[in-house]
Amino acid sequence: MTRVLNAKRRAPVSGETRSIVVFLHGYGANGADLLGLADPLGEHLPDTLFIAPDAPEACIGAPMGFQWFPIPWIDNSSEEESERGMMQAVDDLNAFLDALMVDEDVLPEQVVLFGFSQGTMMALHVAPRREDAVAGVVGFSGRMMSPDLLADQAVVKLPILLVHGDQDDMVPPQSLPEAAQALDDAGFKDVFAHIMKGTGHGIAPDGLSVALAFMRDELSL
Repeated sequence: MTRVLNAKRRAPVSGETRSIVVFLHGYGANGADLLGLADPLGEHLPDTLFIAPDAPEACIGAPMGFQWFPIPWIDNSSEEESERGMMQAVDDLNAFLDALMVDEDVLPEQVVLFGFSQGTMMALHVAPRREDAVAGVVGFSGRMMSPDLLADQAVVKLPILLVHGDQDDMVPPQSLPEAAQALDDAGFKDVFAHIMKGTGHGIAPDGLSVALAFMRDELSL
């Protein structure tokens, strides 16, 4: 049984929804953490609804935050608990996306998943395994989970943008080329990358600009 994800939203500037950006936050944060990005992005994507669900589990290490799944090297959970938690969160997110597209009357190709850190891990795992491809994935400061399984499990090979700070001390910058290699090995043709110089575990203006250009292209805006 899937869990309902509580989500915050920012309505389209134009008042009409023709596309959706789904923000997937990082470990210990919440939906509001990324929703502020709707302000600089919304003026360039006026017909876009921005929506940011809270991950399904309370985060022990962050009383006001949430997690998509436990992380053993942070919270001392077991690998089995982490794997089980992730698979449950995958089901939750898929159910959320299915309901969202029905409720907002949009097609998958009108939706972008925009992840940060653990949210990127979720986006990179979920999007290729969905029956119908979303417009694209923007993944900041994350990594590919189970890269060795991607080639066999990928159902769709959608455009993906990977962005990472070269000073990230939370998720190693090497995670970007590793994810890109896994995508290439699995036959993904439209994989783009951007390194944010002098940036740690965060989103710098240059990275956001690249993400905006990618989303405009893939949403045909």
